[in-house]
Amino acid sequence: MTIEPVTELGGGGALRLPRARVVPLSAPRASYDTAVERYLTGAGIAKSSARIYRIFLTTWGWMLAGEPAPTGPARRGAKPPVFPVAAIDDPALPEVLAELAAARADEMDADTVNRELSIARKAIGWWQRQGWIEGDPTVGIEQRSAPPDRTKALAENQIAALWRLDVALREKTQWKMLYESAARADEVLCLNVEDLYPQDKRGRITAKGGVTEWIHWQSGTAQLLPRLIARRTRGPLFLTDRKAPAGTPTLDVCPETGRARLSYRRDEEIFEENTRLLANPRASPDDIEDPDGWTLHRLRHSALTHDAEDGTSTPMLLARSRHASVRCLERYARPGVDSVARHVAERDPAARRRT
Repeated sequence: MTIEPVTELGGGGALRLPRARVVPLSAPRASYDTAVERYLTGAGIAKSSARIYRIFLTTWGWMLAGEPAPTGPARRGAKPPVFPVAAIDDPALPEVLAELAAARADEMDADTVNRELSIARKAIGWWQRQGWIEGDPTVGIEQRSAPPDRTKALAENQIAALWRLDVALREKTQWKMLYESAARADEVLCLNVEDLYPQDKRGRITAKGGVTEWIHWQSGTAQLLPRLIARRTRGPLFLTDRKAPAGTPTLDVCPETGRARLSYRRDEEIFEENTRLLANPRASPDDIEDPDGWTLHRLRHSALTHDAEDGTSTPMLLARSRHASVRCLERYARPGVDSVARHVAERDPAARRRT
């Protein structure tokens, strides 16, 4: 508020009182990175989801700055642009963003692209409610239709081949845990050593919505965990190979080794790189940079599908998957390739005559 000076006398010689003029305060010129962190904490995003939200919003940071987001190996070590969140209101951005989003959709699978767009819109809506921005540059960008993938559940021989890969102890342990527990990758990455109950073969996780729940594993994971943990008693379970960089949140640093919690993005890259030949058995090892490998989510999908094939009851599938609705189990109720193959072979009349 500013005070205008007195310039004249009122009628009868009385002094006129100064007049107040309200000057609107401008929104804080927060950087995009700061706005992202304010959103993750202010909107009450669960810790298990915040890591994924941060990755996706960082990716969209390039596009909201009018630049294409790096993909593949170029993503590692790439520093996102620095710009004020108010720049999202640039009237020229919607047209540029639509082109960048379309180009990204051509390179990525529809599920990933749609989830990124959904998270970006949630953040933009929250920033609008704070008065930091006015418009939504994603208006007009449509979600991509994702045709149903009938091959998400890995066959039993593919799972067996995965266990035979020559990979580090960290990867062996995590992949076994993901398959045996049917847990989500981001939930497992948030596990700390103190969250584990090895004698009961279970661990305490923070699931969607911040709910504390249990995951259970089998002997394969139980045999590997002691070697992975070694003598550590606290801190992140799955660690990077290097010391944590300066500025890493304390909760994501092992107090005994100084190494950081493994990120979802790096975790997904490692799995995808190691499974390219398994996913593309006809590909040449000399030309394996182009084909895509598997995603971590396929381990959860495979575990629940195999459970359903083995006759696991609906209540137990709900408990294992930690879904709230029976309808969510429909994606796992479809028998996998091995189950269908056995069904056809068992009803082969020629095969029955031979036996």
